Amino acid sequence: MFERLFKVSAVVLSVLVALGWVLFAVDETSAASRESAAEVAGQEAVRRADPTPSQERARERTHGKVREGIDDANDVLLKPFAAAVNGSESTWVRRSIPAFLGLVLYGFVLGFLARYARGLP
Repeated sequence: MFERLFKVSAVVLSVLVALGWVLFAVDETSAASRESAAEVAGQEAVRRADPTPSQERARERTHGKVREGIDDANDVLLKPFAAAVNGSESTWVRRSIPAFLGLVLYGFVLGFLARYARGLP
């Protein structure tokens, strides 16, 4: 019973983290071609694993509901790792390191717990 719960959690959380990072990467690579002030304001929230409330509101205006749901899930899942890179000037570091740590925790650790739970009565 716990094995299945851990496996499903590991997959769902890992997919959310990975999808959030991929969407960030797409935004970053295409941001150079966009000049809209609203998009620029929304981009600042996407570039951080822990956006401020004003950055969050700008991001909500820029993205649709599905994308905002993915971004909100990433905000929650990556918040514990955001402090590790707060001093970095690099947008890619501020998003990639928390995403990597999230994948390690949610994918590897929950996967390990699933294998461990298989042996429990």
